[in-house]
Amino acid sequence: MLLAETLRSSTLKLALICIGIFGAAVLGLFGYVYWSTASFVLSRADQAIAAEHADLRRIYDSAGRGGLAAIIEQRLAAPRLEDRVYLLADPSLTPIAGNLAAWPAALKGADGWDTFTAPDSKPDAAGRSMLRAQFATLPNGEHLLTGRDIGDLEGFARSINTALALGISLIFVLAGVASVSVTRRTVGRIESINATSRAIMRSGLGERIPLRGSQDEWDKLAENLNLMLDRIEALMGEVKQVSDSVAHDLRTPLTRMRGRLEKASGRQRSADEDRALINDTMADLDGVLRMFTSLTRISQIETTDRMAAFRTVNLAEIAAEVVELFDAAAEDRGVTLATAGDQRVLVTGDRDLLFDAMANLVDNAIKHGRDAGRVTVTVAAREPGAVMSVADDGPGIPAHEMQHVFKRFYRLERSRCTPGNGLGLSLVAAVARLHGARIALHDNAPGLEFRLEFPPAAAASTEAKEPPLSASPESARI
Repeated sequence: MLLAETLRSSTLKLALICIGIFGAAVLGLFGYVYWSTASFVLSRADQAIAAEHADLRRIYDSAGRGGLAAIIEQRLAAPRLEDRVYLLADPSLTPIAGNLAAWPAALKGADGWDTFTAPDSKPDAAGRSMLRAQFATLPNGEHLLTGRDIGDLEGFARSINTALALGISLIFVLAGVASVSVTRRTVGRIESINATSRAIMRSGLGERIPLRGSQDEWDKLAENLNLMLDRIEALMGEVKQVSDSVAHDLRTPLTRMRGRLEKASGRQRSADEDRALINDTMADLDGVLRMFTSLTRISQIETTDRMAAFRTVNLAEIAAEVVELFDAAAEDRGVTLATAGDQRVLVTGDRDLLFDAMANLVDNAIKHGRDAGRVTVTVAAREPGAVMSVADDGPGIPAHEMQHVFKRFYRLERSRCTPGNGLGLSLVAAVARLHGARIALHDNAPGLEFRLEFPPAAAASTEAKEPPLSASPESARI
């Protein structure tokens, strides 16, 4: 199975194409080296032959045929010149002096250069010798041939050709083995991802791509895909939690409305009772509508491009307006509501959304803080951005609950009897994400501090990612 996938893989096809291109380049390079080397050696031999031929011509011009023949025999007797070839022939090509028995039939014309074989140049040689010679017709019609045995050059060429063939073959074999090996590994990792994908489609999001611990790009890809699956699983869990919470929160008011209507249908009509029934039913419907309005607003913040409404705003001014708005609610519970910090703290953002986020935090602190307590809204400029915090001195919550308080409909009170739908902090989180702000929860000892840490104005003007949630390990409150 894996071998068949490997052979069909586009990676292998691409690797083979690259091997072919690389092999052609190497072959061309080696061919050029061989041609350059052979041409250089042959040109050196031709220069030596030409110099010696010219020397023999000068001897012929000064000493005649007899002197030239004597010099040829003298040179043939020298051991260091055993690779030389000489032949002096009369006009009828009959040899006069030299180590060739006959004028080579391959030589055509009165003068020139040629390469030929002559078995009689070295009678004790195992095969025919390859000779390179210059020949010319002397003034009296006689013929002179001067050359050298270039068999060593031919051996060198054969060695080069053999090495070239073996080298190219080895390169192709190694490249082929490497290509199949790399492709097999790649296909194996891809098949692992595909197998996990099929398992997820069959059984759900519980499967994860196995890691091999190599810390290579495939492990990094698997880690990112696993993180993506974790995120998807978490989002699916949040969707289920939201669905369950919506169903639970809708059941109570709908049940009350049905009970009232059922009770009213079996009794005598009364204007006062009917008016009370209608008012109670409208109040329950208003609560349902507020819940759906909050959900819609959070979705709009998370999915709609609200960056066009961003302006430079003063957080201190917004904080003052929020405190003024909730002053009466705080007074009803005997809570002291105050502001602190700088008078001018500029950030880039949507003023209405920042007002809503701050208002939700203050409302949450007043409702869930202790009676006759204190709630402080602090706005201050910090490097490199700005900080807005809402702190109270109420009771705390377990540290493990801090990771969940920004989920939609999440409420610490499991009975869900107190007013509220658990969407206020979800809206705060959505606004923070839009503004690139970081949400931090800290133990206020006693109480809890919600803190929004804003980036510099330039950074806030770009689309922000989801801010991290920071919570102290100690007990806090919401």
